[in-house]
Amino acid sequence: MTNQIKIAVIGVGRWGVHLLRNFLAHPQVDVVAVVDPHPERLAAIKQQFNLDDNVVLTTQWEDLKKVPGLTGVAIATPATTHYALIKDALQQGYHVLAEKPLTLNPAECRELCQLAERHHLILVVDHTYLFHPAVEQGKSVVQAGKLGDLRYGYATRTHLGPVRQDVDALWDLAIHDIAIFNAWLGQTPVKVQATGTVWLQEEGSREMTRFPSQGLADLVWLTLTYPDNFQAYIHLCWLNSDKQRRLGIVGSLGSLIFDEMSQLSPLTLIHGEFEQQGHQFIPVNQKQVVLELEPGEPLGRVCSCFVVSVLNNTPSEVSSGWVGTQLVEILAALTASLNQGGQPVFLNNKEQK
Repeated sequence: MTNQIKIAVIGVGRWGVHLLRNFLAHPQVDVVAVVDPHPERLAAIKQQFNLDDNVVLTTQWEDLKKVPGLTGVAIATPATTHYALIKDALQQGYHVLAEKPLTLNPAECRELCQLAERHHLILVVDHTYLFHPAVEQGKSVVQAGKLGDLRYGYATRTHLGPVRQDVDALWDLAIHDIAIFNAWLGQTPVKVQATGTVWLQEEGSREMTRFPSQGLADLVWLTLTYPDNFQAYIHLCWLNSDKQRRLGIVGSLGSLIFDEMSQLSPLTLIHGEFEQQGHQFIPVNQKQVVLELEPGEPLGRVCSCFVVSVLNNTPSEVSSGWVGTQLVEILAALTASLNQGGQPVFLNNKEQK
């Protein structure tokens, strides 16, 4: 079995350039081609990374079919292009690492997963947060029962732009926090609700006809209900200058906080519970513990996961195509709720593959 794979990176925009950087640094990867529709981007990355002249730089996806020995592709293009690109790549026999979301349609996601399985190919979705050391350790804390009986969860993801024109704030932002809650809880929602507000693009051009007729939501409030009645509340907005990246789970013995903006540490365990004295509830056992994390760039871990999966021909347990499909199913249900003014939408809680 070879210990080297040949990879092409498709799309070197804001995120794709970081995929390229990580794959160029990986000892078991030979980056043999880069595809991007903008020639100026190709010229810029050739200079930035001092790419060898043997690396194919092209604006045409079809040119990859002429590259000998290509093992896999990393796709970092707009979500509306994912289905066609991933399907073609799998049909050409390439393993695929795809930027999230896998596609914008659950049926398309399932089709791609089944196609990968039929061709014995690896399909990994770049849900970067699932590889974040804080998320990995947070999962251990929650599932070890250190929070006691779980009460509820909450998350806030706000910033001032970028404002997307192809998807709303729900599809752009929610997938991160939903993925983290699912991972920490070890389960997926059975009921979801969403409400939203539109300010900027009331009649903006958009490729997704599922969105509410009033336009692309800039502000979205979500409620996820899990099988044991645990609920998580998520606040999303790309029109808020108060940038926050904060997620927490509250239990009977304390709270676990993942705060990316924290100057001290992104993961904190805050102990505290109530002791009943007569009719009064008195806080006791209060202390705060900053949890130490293993070093490592999450995206680098994503790339390594893809390489290992390809070399061992073993699907990723953390972020397979089926995990990506599950998240798209949840987003589609939330969109249905958003279109219905916040009515609850129920999901089939099928076993994850």
